[in-house]
Amino acid sequence: MRREMYFGLAIMGMIVAGVLFLMPWSNLTSGHLGLLMLGLVVVAIMLGFPTAFTLMGMGMIFAFIAYRMRSPDLALGQTLDLMVQRAYAVMGNDVLISIPLFVFMGYLVERANLIEKLFRSLHLSLARVPGSLAVATLFTCAVFATATGIVGAVVTLMGLLALPAMLRAGYSVQVSAGVITAGGCLGILIPPSVMLIVYGATAGVSVVQLYAGAFFPGIMLAGLYVVYVIVLAKLRPDLMPPLTAAERHVPLTPTAQALQDRVSTKVLPGLVGALKGSRNAGVPFLEVMRQALIAALPAIFLAVLLTVMWRSATAPDVVADTAGLVEMGAGGSDAAPQGGGLAEPPGSEGDKVEGGLAEPPSEDAPKSVEGAKEPAAAEAPSSAAVPAAPPSGAASVPAPAAESATTPATDAVAAERKPAPLWFWIVAGVLSAVVVGYYAVLTFTRLEVFKMLLSSFFPLAFMILAVLGTIVFGLATPTEAAAVGSLGGVLLAGAYRQLNMSVVKESVFLTAKTSAMVCWLFVGSSIFSAAFALLGGQELIENWVMSLGLSKVQFLLLSQAIIFLLGWPLEWTEIIVIFMPIFIPLLDNFGVDPLFFGLLVALNLQTAFLSPPVAMAAFYLKGVAPPHVTLNQIFMGMIPFMLIQVIALALLYVFPEIGLWLPAVLYK
Repeated sequence: MRREMYFGLAIMGMIVAGVLFLMPWSNLTSGHLGLLMLGLVVVAIMLGFPTAFTLMGMGMIFAFIAYRMRSPDLALGQTLDLMVQRAYAVMGNDVLISIPLFVFMGYLVERANLIEKLFRSLHLSLARVPGSLAVATLFTCAVFATATGIVGAVVTLMGLLALPAMLRAGYSVQVSAGVITAGGCLGILIPPSVMLIVYGATAGVSVVQLYAGAFFPGIMLAGLYVVYVIVLAKLRPDLMPPLTAAERHVPLTPTAQALQDRVSTKVLPGLVGALKGSRNAGVPFLEVMRQALIAALPAIFLAVLLTVMWRSATAPDVVADTAGLVEMGAGGSDAAPQGGGLAEPPGSEGDKVEGGLAEPPSEDAPKSVEGAKEPAAAEAPSSAAVPAAPPSGAASVPAPAAESATTPATDAVAAERKPAPLWFWIVAGVLSAVVVGYYAVLTFTRLEVFKMLLSSFFPLAFMILAVLGTIVFGLATPTEAAAVGSLGGVLLAGAYRQLNMSVVKESVFLTAKTSAMVCWLFVGSSIFSAAFALLGGQELIENWVMSLGLSKVQFLLLSQAIIFLLGWPLEWTEIIVIFMPIFIPLLDNFGVDPLFFGLLVALNLQTAFLSPPVAMAAFYLKGVAPPHVTLNQIFMGMIPFMLIQVIALALLYVFPEIGLWLPAVLYK
């Protein structure tokens, strides 16, 4: 701990020295006071003061100074008004309601003991993959991080569950620690992430679009982790030795054991032979049908999926019937009205007004109405002789005939489906080949592993997909989807017989604690940002950045480098609530999309948990690791994954469609 303490003191010393030497003490302006406030807040947080109340206190003190510089008599009242208004604005933010609901869902899933079954089933199903335990750990972390979004909970639980298993299997301490800490931090990026909610509320960006945009970058980062682990296990098998036969052993049920011994080790020949009736002595028929139903689930799922895809791909185009509609502005006031269109109200020649509308006739002038018919009738032949040009897309036939000819054609088109496109047949062929290959190698041992996945992975995955799907496809707001997710967490805990008063009490307490921290952070950040703006600190920074003459690329590199460095001494909550209000106003000057900037920040902010020596994930893991696992070993294991994060950040910048394609498709 001494090195970490010295490192923190060194950073604080650099900040204090920078303030002392760079601040123009002889010519201080209010903007410089704002920068002084920013430096004092960072130092106070590093000294261990509570972040929310430090922001609140500093904000109130410097807001009082700013108001006193303008009107000394009103300074105190204006400061108190500012505090109340900012707190009330945070209380009225509907987006923040989803935070306690998502956190509650995560704590319920954590206490339902799903993760132990999930990890066991995944590492058995991936037993033939190099570094199977590490790959299973990354998959488990990704799923659990998606369900919870709480980094500390994921790292701590996987440290208790996966670290002893990997160490018993002969895995390197560095690799094991790096896999757990890197996988546990995926919850910062993968939706439903609390960090994305906080960024969206701070930057004024749609949380729904942030969730859609972060989906593929999260998968990309997890995939890069998995590829690195597999390649490392291939090159250095001594770091991650394969599992022994005893560790891969899966006990079979009596029915599966009997079918395997008497018929075949493969599922399909075994079930077919048992159903013939001559070779299934001692095996109940209902048990055989039950095994057959479970084995048929992948084929049933494929059939349903392909049916939905086919119906979507071959759905007929909706043809709008535009017969009888006249384009706005087509024809003049003398044009004859077309059938089904909108015509000018009849009126006398002298009563026409500009714009085509005539004054309605009065009750005591009935003759004017009758007289109005004569000019209209007189104009009819001339209008018929020179027909008005039909609107774009309409047939040049009389309106009744056009209607009778168009409507049946439209109905006929609507009744016919389009031919299935080539991509559908390619996808159908690939998926069918995968399922056929699955059944070709499906043994009763693999069927038991599939049952374990059915009881651990698929219920959790279904709940996650239901929550994210309703958000991304616009069926529900994040708050509504979070409420559904909380209900799903309750049902899952009840289904696994883990729902009791103790679990509910602990989950509610931890949810209240975490939610209170985030909400007070928002209050403190709001007051701090207001004081910073009052002093002119934002304007001073903006003028300084613009004076540098940076391009868009240079600005993004500078901002991400600053966030990367801030991730060493500060947590992501502090970076978001303190520094994002400074960066966001600068984006318009460089033409940067706040959504894209938020995805870069989300990917970058994982360094707040993986950057030695102030990496919180390392301390979470050290708290539950065996005594012989040192912090230096954990830090050494984290460094390769931090470099992978930098590669993922570069890929997202070079190919922004990774994050922007899905929001563009869904929310055009």
